[in-house]
Amino acid sequence: MEAMIARLYSYLNFNKGVVGVRKASIIILALVMILAMIPFACATQHMEEETTTVEIVPPVEPGEPLEEIGVELVAEGFTSPLAFVSPEDGTGRMFVVDQAGLIWVIDGEGRVLEEYFLDLRGEIVELNPGFDERGLLGLAFHPNFRQNGRFFVHYSAPLRVGAPEGWNHTAVIAEFGVSKDDSNAADPASEEIILQIDQPHFNHNGGHITFGPDGYLYIPLGDGGGANDVGLGHPDIGNGQDITTLLGSILRIDIDQGNPYTIPDDNPFVGEEGRDEIFAYGLRNPYRSSFDAMEDNEFFVADVGQALWEEVNIVTNGGNYGWNIKEGTHCFDPENPEQPPAECPSVGAQGEPLLDPIFEYRNARNEGIGIAVIGGYVYRGEAINDLYGEYIFGDWSRVVGEGDGVVFAASSSNEEWGFRELAISNRENQRMGLFITGFGQDADNELYILTTENAGPSGNTGQVYKIVPADYEPAEAENIKEKRDER
Repeated sequence: MEAMIARLYSYLNFNKGVVGVRKASIIILALVMILAMIPFACATQHMEEETTTVEIVPPVEPGEPLEEIGVELVAEGFTSPLAFVSPEDGTGRMFVVDQAGLIWVIDGEGRVLEEYFLDLRGEIVELNPGFDERGLLGLAFHPNFRQNGRFFVHYSAPLRVGAPEGWNHTAVIAEFGVSKDDSNAADPASEEIILQIDQPHFNHNGGHITFGPDGYLYIPLGDGGGANDVGLGHPDIGNGQDITTLLGSILRIDIDQGNPYTIPDDNPFVGEEGRDEIFAYGLRNPYRSSFDAMEDNEFFVADVGQALWEEVNIVTNGGNYGWNIKEGTHCFDPENPEQPPAECPSVGAQGEPLLDPIFEYRNARNEGIGIAVIGGYVYRGEAINDLYGEYIFGDWSRVVGEGDGVVFAASSSNEEWGFRELAISNRENQRMGLFITGFGQDADNELYILTTENAGPSGNTGQVYKIVPADYEPAEAENIKEKRDER
């Protein structure tokens, strides 16, 4: 990417008299933004290596139909829905997190309420409508939300005073409380800043936050963005391998103790070198994460790849997941990201092992099946017995510039993982035909797919679909919200 920009810059600089200085600058800026904002850097050169961690079931088995699911439209009219969260307070409500800075309430009757639960549009950084990885990114309700009304958000604020010069924005983890007068409205004045993390670039922000079965708040953070974990805001070893920074890690904090939080005693670097908040590290862009609602409560984290491989990990305390020494199970060279080295270290700087993902797949630009992995949930609902216990996840789109998201189901046998594509029985060509931006889970452990027609946070094409059996006949859609023009 840098080489392409340099060549264009040289050409425009040489031809300033033809295109004009102002126009040349605009063209350069446009190319930089377009290349940088394709979500998750690409590779244009095919690797011949065929090594994978698991046997991957191809998206289409010749001569065999795909396993099918159906989808039912639940709500629409959002800009870019990123999370669909249950407060698990017995009300049946669900909350839609819109990247544009809004949180909406869907009540127990399935109606989208007209008034926002929370409006943070005035707090977040100005977003680029063509593509952006900043905005309102995550929402987590306190495990005792029904009693205390506490909830937490992750959003991208303008760069704070005192942040490193030239950096892009500041990530904010904040606590709010519910209004005393209206349980469907937050109290904006109740905001308490829990953490602020300065970010050198606009991308690789992670975003989704969640409470674990241990009652602690888990906060995935990307490596600071740009590309390859190098450049502005990146140390020589990369943020993913640097345990003195919070970037490229999953944090775990106790928000029920201290002011504003304390550190769990068993976090891996308590009393040792490294940031106490870190739970796991070696991650590039852990875009979506979730705990299995049953059994061992395994922690699934989808980590978006740089150029060639998309991966899903089961993350454990103290784990180093390899970035930027490795991309998936493959060695990685930040100076030549399209050509994996034949050899690389198998341990990190402290001698700890680099942990491989449970499965990976080729990026579409590496003759693979998708552009960027979107983490989901282990299905523990009752509507589709055949999916019970399987990890449901997806990919943003099969191709760049066009909404063609994919839904997958992964399962393991004798600790070996494989996955397959799920066809959408009641959609054209059995595909969503939209960008997939996230997944959601309700109090009954039924799952939802979040989509938009646009690659960036613009318009009002965002929708929420419930995953249903393939032969399900949805009722006539009612109470589907239409955005008012002024919004």
